[in-house]
Amino acid sequence: MNGEFKGKVALVTGGNSGLGKASALAFAQEGAKVVIAARRAEEGTQVAQLIKDAGGEAVFVRADMSEKADIEALIARTVEAYGRLDFAVNNAGIEGTLFIPTADYSEDIWDEVININLKGVWLCMKLEIPHILKQKGGSIVNMSSVAGLVGGPLGAAYHASKHGVIGLTRAAAVEYANQGLRVNAVAPAVIHTAMTERGAFHTPELEPQLIALHPMGRFGTPEEVAGAVVWLCSDAASFITGHVLPIDGGFLAR
Repeated sequence: MNGEFKGKVALVTGGNSGLGKASALAFAQEGAKVVIAARRAEEGTQVAQLIKDAGGEAVFVRADMSEKADIEALIARTVEAYGRLDFAVNNAGIEGTLFIPTADYSEDIWDEVININLKGVWLCMKLEIPHILKQKGGSIVNMSSVAGLVGGPLGAAYHASKHGVIGLTRAAAVEYANQGLRVNAVAPAVIHTAMTERGAFHTPELEPQLIALHPMGRFGTPEEVAGAVVWLCSDAASFITGHVLPIDGGFLAR
């Protein structure tokens, strides 16, 4: 894309690690000014510094995506810092409790997962959209998962939240299509991230079983997801909205 995003501003929630960090760095490489939001300030500040060290522009804002006041402050800081918002990647999310049957799932953990993974995405969009509409050509990419397209044992709240993100994405895409705002989602399968290490590899035999679910014979990388996210925001994807793009190594084709 050769610096297509110069002069534009991208907000990435959960931009301190994993898919969010890779997306923030990818936007910066294309010339965008990047706002990184996350709860863990030390990690987020380090990502912003990586962008600055490479000659880019970035700021970190500490924000909890389950708190409306934090999101309001995040959007205000973004506009204060750069005067505009062109792209938003609503990536922040948690896994909750995995491999727990629905009847045994904790109500408290359910609420926490839904508040961050689904309500948080909605709140972000609610506050991002008015600013992106001013640019008459912006884009939002929401982070879903293959767990948002199929059922499975990853926990009722995680599956429900990621299915919900897809419904929210499609609704907003239709609502704003004639105003120049495109809204899409990506649906990664298993990607090498700290969340995956924390949640999925709790027994030694599980990793080869998970790899076997991917016909390509490996897990994805954060950079592969970030490439798709940036592409969806680019002019190359100008006629794509309301789409859910699996990044899954063939997982869904089985």
